[in-house]
Formats: sequence, C-alpha cells, structure tokens
Amino acid sequence: MVEKRSRQILIAGAGVAGLTAALAFSARGISTRVFEQARQLEAAGAGIQLSPNATRILRQLGVLDHLLANAIKPTAVVLKDARSLRELARVPLGAAGESRWGAPYLVAHRADLQAALMAKAAEQSDIEITTGARVTGIDIEPHETVINVATDSQEMKAAGSLLVGADGVWSSVRAQLAGKDPAFKQSRFSGELAWRATVPAESAAGQAFAQIATADCVTTFLHSGFHMVAYPVSRGSAFNLAAFTKGQRIAEGWSGHADPAILDKAMRGTVPALTRLVALAGPWTAFPIHTVEQNHWTNPAGIALIGDAAHAMTPFAAQGAAMAIEDAAMLANLVSDFPADPRQSLAIWENLRRPRVQKVLKRGALNRLAWHAWGPVALARNLVLATRPGERLAADLDWLYGWEERKVVRR
Repeated sequence: MVEKRSRQILIAGAGVAGLTAALAFSARGISTRVFEQARQLEAAGAGIQLSPNATRILRQLGVLDHLLANAIKPTAVVLKDARSLRELARVPLGAAGESRWGAPYLVAHRADLQAALMAKAAEQSDIEITTGARVTGIDIEPHETVINVATDSQEMKAAGSLLVGADGVWSSVRAQLAGKDPAFKQSRFSGELAWRATVPAESAAGQAFAQIATADCVTTFLHSGFHMVAYPVSRGSAFNLAAFTKGQRIAEGWSGHADPAILDKAMRGTVPALTRLVALAGPWTAFPIHTVEQNHWTNPAGIALIGDAAHAMTPFAAQGAAMAIEDAAMLANLVSDFPADPRQSLAIWENLRRPRVQKVLKRGALNRLAWHAWGPVALARNLVLATRPGERLAADLDWLYGWEERKVVRR
C-alpha cells in the first residue's frame, strides 16, 4: 500500500539539513514526512559554529528562540600562533558582528541545535517524523516519487511530489541514485582527521584553556602540522576543542579510534601550555573527514540532495551546517514559489546553489593552506594579517555571513 498526501514532500534524514527542510516547507504551507534511520536522534560530533547566514534563516523559521538559551554569542574569532601564543588576527563578532550582518554568530553544542530543531518541528502539525526507518528503494512515477521504507516492524511505501535526500555523508538516497546514474558518487576520505574533545570549564583542562585563550571567543591555534579550534558551549559550562591533522582512514562511520601519537607528533614545536591542554583534554575521539564531490545534486524525476548528502566539505570554513541550512530554506522557497511544476524547481535550485557552495569550498581550502603554513609562507601570512584591522577582516566575510536569498522570478 502506498501512502499519499497532496503536495507532500518526503525527506530522508532528520539531522540539521532534514529538519531545517521540514520546517522550511512547513513555513510555506507544505507538509512533509521525515524518515530517519536511527532509532533515536543523536547529534554527531560536539560543538558547532553557526554564522549569521545560518542564524538568519533559523530565526525566520522560529528555531533561534529555542536555541539561544543554550548557545553562546562569541565576541570575536581570534587567530593565535601555536608556537608562541601570539595573537595574529581578531575578527569582531558579538554586537558588532550582529549589527554588521543582521543576525548573531553563535556557537553551541550540536545536541542543543538538534533539540531546538526538534522542538520547533514538534509544534508543526504538518511535519511527521518516523525514526528507525531506512529508505531502501526509490521508484520514479510520472508525477510522484515513491520510496520503500523499512522499519523493525514493517515495510511500507510512501509517495510525495519530491524526495529530499538529507541523510548525510553516507546517504542511502545518493547510494541508490549512484547505482543507476554514474553522475552520483560516493563519499571519499579527505586524508584529514578531526580530533574532538569537550571539557568542563571547571576541569583542569578547562582551566588550562582559559589560561591561554579568552573564554568568550572562538580561538584558532595555527601550526604547520595541525590547527585547533576552541570555543565555549552549553551556556559556557564547557569548551569544545577540535584539532585537525593529516591521517589514515580509520573508519567508515562518524568516529573511530586512532593512535594519539598522530596528534602528539603533529604538535611538535607548540608552546608547553598548549601541549598541556591537549594532554589534559584527552582521551580524544578521532573523526575521519569525508567529502562528497559530484556532478549533480538533483534528479529531474523529483529527487534533491542537500547538505552533506550533496556536498560534504571539510570544516575549515566552518560552513557545513550553514550550507545545509541555506540549501534547505532555498529549496523549500523555490518549490513553494512554483507549485505547478515542483520538479522543474530542482534544476533552478541547483544552478543557484552551486556557485555559492563552490565559493565556500574555495574559502575552506584557502583557510587550511593559511592555517598550516610554515617557513616563509607563514611569515608572509603573519605580515598580511598584521596589516589588516578587524574591521577589514570582517568586511572580507560580508559575502559569506551577509548572504540572503534573492527572490527568483520565472519569466
């Protein structure tokens, strides 16, 4: 039996991308059914940075009110030399950033963002979420997309005008498309490891961090072998630490066990205070960073991939979640604006989103190059940063943080 509802959108995945999409469609009067393969919704990773281009959308969708109680508004992004702790640059955020970009820059625990999205989704009668449900098949019909869904207790079919694959780096929707169309590709290991730890502010590790950085900032320590980003989460009661090194593939899943000697070796030459922080913060969890680079994000028969399912990226621009949020909101708006032919909206959406995402990918690559620079290149980087005041550095981010979706007029 195929369950059908008028104009219904099917969404695979109830993470940041999927829930944002459901809320965005709901805001435009379109019902959604969300299928999440996990039995319980749990946030992967630890901390998350939400720049103004993302929080602007979350505010429009009514999510920000649920999130602000547990989020932090950092006063600045600070870059420091890991060998000396000398401050290299400071980008003003806080009230100055909110005034400049029209929305706050937030840092939070991923679980708090997930909870905020779920709380808002629970308020919407036109959003239905089924957990423990995996999309196992896709059938394309002339005017609808039908999916096969398997749960512990049953197998069922559901039909909708569109299917949105928001199921992450290891997307089952993308995998099924890849089996039929070589333009859809699987994820690949980037060669980078992310080492993550969350430490209570009152712990020895938390106090060690407070001695070398300002507690209300996002601080990035730069070094040729690694870089580490640290910021407060959970109302300031803890600090999220994320270090990035080269490494070998360790697991296909989100996390795995890697030799801590990899991180220790990468940190050679750093100041003892930073080495002490890393030692106290352990044990660290290593996450292999996978990316997705493919020719298409949409299928004209009525399928769109968003977020990591479409374009998983390295975290060096801190824009993975923001791009997923932008994807979701823009897709819902285009589908709603042109209800007579929602499938045609997919091609328009992809053509509009690709240049934006490509520019963010280039920014991430540039950041990694600059943060891991050594020798003369590092000296040149430091000289350039020394000549650029915070206001100028903030202006360099206007294209990213100040982004707002433009109205599309079909002729």
